[in-house]
Amino acid sequence: MSALSALVSALSDGSVTIVDLTAPLSADTPTLALPPQFGQTAKFELEEISAYDDRGPAWYWNNFRTGEHTGTHFDAPNHWVTGKGGEDVASVPAQRLVGPAAVLDFSAQVARDPDFLLEVDHIRAWESGHGALPAGGWLLYRTGWDARSHSQQEILNTDEGGSHTPGMTVECAKWVAQESPVIGLGVETVGTDAGAAVGFDPMFPCHAFMHGAGKYGLTQLQNLAQLPPTGAVVVAGPLKIIGGSGSPVRVLALVQR
Repeated sequence: MSALSALVSALSDGSVTIVDLTAPLSADTPTLALPPQFGQTAKFELEEISAYDDRGPAWYWNNFRTGEHTGTHFDAPNHWVTGKGGEDVASVPAQRLVGPAAVLDFSAQVARDPDFLLEVDHIRAWESGHGALPAGGWLLYRTGWDARSHSQQEILNTDEGGSHTPGMTVECAKWVAQESPVIGLGVETVGTDAGAAVGFDPMFPCHAFMHGAGKYGLTQLQNLAQLPPTGAVVVAGPLKIIGGSGSPVRVLALVQR
């Protein structure tokens, strides 16, 4: 049996299942909110063209408008100034849209401290129990934050001191970007950086280092609790937007049961 035939058989008999890691995309989908002096992304809008009526008697369809970085989305290297001149989302090789995943679960720590920051030592401790991060794969950072994805207020978790959401230290972001073998970072928050990262040096280090290294981001993921620490395969399919810095994306995980 060929490898592809074996995969089809495994999907048919349920020994491999598909977990959808994508948040629904609608006008209610939370969006990034930058400091007010910066430009802001658009919320998702759906505009009906026809619905089996005199505008089109046999068909239903819509126009839509949204920001590239709205909802569950893919960050391409050219999204950040450090990746200027790098790949746009249409230039990302297809083979880099499918890869193994390491799922690092720090949801308990985040439940105690929403400003929790992942450090290199946390990753090294995880590797001591699960093996090295996967070459050509994804580091998926589970924080339990997807439970907040129904609410703009809850997912941004902002007060007079700013946004309080988990992320990585500057040193950890640099290590993942420049020394680890993964091609991308996936998170459950609206962006790959911590809420406090606007005050880090550099500002938003996950963006600065990852995209400067030609690596990618996946944000606002769901259902990471359904994935094992190792062994899952991620399939991420952004729109092939010429010149685009990112795209809403349908992210699936193949999991062997």
